[in-house]
Amino acid sequence: MVKDSSDSRPMDRLTDQQQRQLDAFARRLLDDNARAGLMSSGTDRETIYRRHFEESLAVLEALESRAALASPLIDVGSGGGFPGLVLKIARPELEMTLLEANGKKAAFLESVVEEMAFEGVRVVHQRAEEAGRDPVHRDVYPLALARAVAPLRVLLELTLPLVRPGGLLAAPKGSAADREMAEAAGALAAFDAVIEDASPLLLPGRAERVPTLILVRKHSATPNRYPRRPGIPAKRPL
Repeated sequence: MVKDSSDSRPMDRLTDQQQRQLDAFARRLLDDNARAGLMSSGTDRETIYRRHFEESLAVLEALESRAALASPLIDVGSGGGFPGLVLKIARPELEMTLLEANGKKAAFLESVVEEMAFEGVRVVHQRAEEAGRDPVHRDVYPLALARAVAPLRVLLELTLPLVRPGGLLAAPKGSAADREMAEAAGALAAFDAVIEDASPLLLPGRAERVPTLILVRKHSATPNRYPRRPGIPAKRPL
């Protein structure tokens, strides 16, 4: 049964089956973290739920409240599957691509997708700069997600070539969000994009260190010169 109290945490509004899927996902993360380097910190079950699952669900609720959730979506630098696989558990109808450059992490994602019998999920082991040049992915997705990947002015070059004109990038950012937005003016201009919204995520019981969800709207097709070669966006940010 769905728990529908408007004052409850996003986690509490999942069905029993979805809760069990999250439990199974958490067990896989704990079992595989040492081998695949899925999480740099917070490797206990409580922290997985608080930092990774609840924040991912808060991103989902923020997107739904703005009528910004779209499918198919791409999760860039998916890592351990945040937020992509958490969104898939909460909204099984979503179709998505999980883009991950690290081979061990991509293999973990593939094994979880197979083990949990997710349909409509594709794992792509590729760098974002390469995917952004691939016609299969270039200017295709109405929504891109990216969590803890790179500073915003770098992230824009890694993600916006994947977003179709009129589409959105949704990027949770930490305490440096204001500075990163100010530094991203050149990158925004290069991609004919604007920051449409920047609001704290709603995380019950969390008064401090709440991420800011930045929504970036892309208006035009990606210019031919972007993205630059792998590694260049980070070395020479726009």
